[in-house]
This record gives sequence, structure tokens and C-alpha cells, in this order.
Amino acid sequence: MPSDTPTPPATGPEGRRGFRRALAAGETWSLACVAFGWIAGVSLLFLLFPALDLAATRLFYDPTAGFWVSAHPFFMRLRELGPFLVKLIAGACVALVLAAAFLPDLGRRIALRPQLFLLSTLALGPGLLVNAVLKNNWGRPRPVMVEAFGGDAPYVPVWQISTYCDTNCSFVSGEGSSSFWLVSLAFLVPVAWRAGVLAAVLPLCLALSLNRVAFGGHFLSDTLLAWGLTFAVILAVRFGLYQMPGAESRARRSRESFDRLAARLRKAILRAAGAAAVAVRRFFAMFA
Repeated sequence: MPSDTPTPPATGPEGRRGFRRALAAGETWSLACVAFGWIAGVSLLFLLFPALDLAATRLFYDPTAGFWVSAHPFFMRLRELGPFLVKLIAGACVALVLAAAFLPDLGRRIALRPQLFLLSTLALGPGLLVNAVLKNNWGRPRPVMVEAFGGDAPYVPVWQISTYCDTNCSFVSGEGSSSFWLVSLAFLVPVAWRAGVLAAVLPLCLALSLNRVAFGGHFLSDTLLAWGLTFAVILAVRFGLYQMPGAESRARRSRESFDRLAARLRKAILRAAGAAAVAVRRFFAMFA
């Protein structure tokens, strides 16, 4: 895996290409500016022009048929693809951690930081920030609940807490967040491969996210803000695991601790299995 040491700012004639090169290399601070600039820009846009949200949703709404896309078989299958991919990747990460713990010969060749990076960004971004904090506490009604689209609630602007929805509400998009979480895969491949990974992931993220807008499940602003917030979490976790001073030594110590704990656990399981085998043999010996 390539070094995650931040690239120093370019100077002289190369300075004009410094920011672009930093983005290609995944330099954290430049990308953080992009993430927070995106969040601020999208928030300001939809606070100043809330009609954009309603206009985007109205593209998929028919006064007679409602949000007709939500009943179309193709788009229903497309919606299932996002959660499937997330579960598949998370399951693969857990499987690799278990293999590292219980198959020591194989486990020595398995790096644990990539698994920790993927699982922690998934838990902290789509899991904690989006679903537990925002969706369950901000109370923004979904488009299908809004008067303009057949519901009985008013349109609520971004970042405004309301009581029109109790839980699992519109702000921000959970599926938009989890689909954008797939971008984290790009940070685990060599720099030369990142453009290819992004070329595959970003169109899929766009399709999965806009599908929720077409279903009437989220406003466009919910989706766009979910992308920025998730990206910020990905960058923060990446900085902590790979780039913060002392990250490499902490990773080595953590791996040593993991290996010691796994060895003790394997021994405990073997002892328990041996004791169970002895008990079974003694039980059947009583009937011999």
C-alpha cells in the first residue's frame, strides 16, 4: 500500500498544479477543504433557494400516480443493490478479521487497518452521524409527507429541526450516505488505481442516491449533504489511522495486542473443546 504521508504544498512553477496533485494523491487537508466547502455551499444554496428542493422532487412526482418510480421493478432492484454492496463489503471485512484471529498462518499476511478503516467509517458516518444523530433527531419530513406531494406536512428547510417527523426522517439521506461510503475503497488502493475505482463507484453512488429522490424518500439537499458529511467522516478516520503523528507505531502496537489476544482466545477455545470432548466420552462410557 502506498505511503499515506501528506504531500507538501507545491511551490514555484508547479504551484498551479499543487491542489490538483493533492487531490489525486488523497492529501487530507486539501480534501477536507473540499468536503467542508461542499457542505457549506450546498447548505447555503438550499437555504437561499429552497424551491430547488421542491423542483427536483417534482420531476419524479405525478399528481395522479404519485412517485411512480417507487413501483417500477428495475428501480426497486436498484434500491436493493446499495444495501447489498454495503453488507457484502462489511461482511468481507469481518471475515478477514476472523481469519486473522483464528488462522494465524494466513492471518499474518492480512493487514487489519484497511478493515478497521472501512468498518469504522461505516459505523461513524452512515451509522452514527447520519442515522442515529441526524435522521432520528432533526424531524425533517420526507417528500412523501409534504403537502406539495400528497402529504400533510409543510416543507422544512435544511438544518432546521422540526416536529413533523418523529424518527427515521428525511435529513439527511441514509442510503445516500452509505452509497457514498463506497468512495472509501479508493483510499485503500494505490494512487494510480484511484481514478479507476472512483470511475466505477461515483456513477453507482449517483444512481443509488438519486433513486431515493425519485422514490420521494429524500430531497435532493438530503442527498448532497449526506455525501459531504460522509466524506468528512472518511477523511477524519483516515487521518487518525494513517496520517496522525504516531499512527504507524500505534498500528504496530494494536496489531501486536490483537495477535496476543487472538492467541489466548484460540487456546481457550481449544481447552474448552477438549474439555467438552472428554465430557462427551465419559457420558457415553457410562452406557458401555
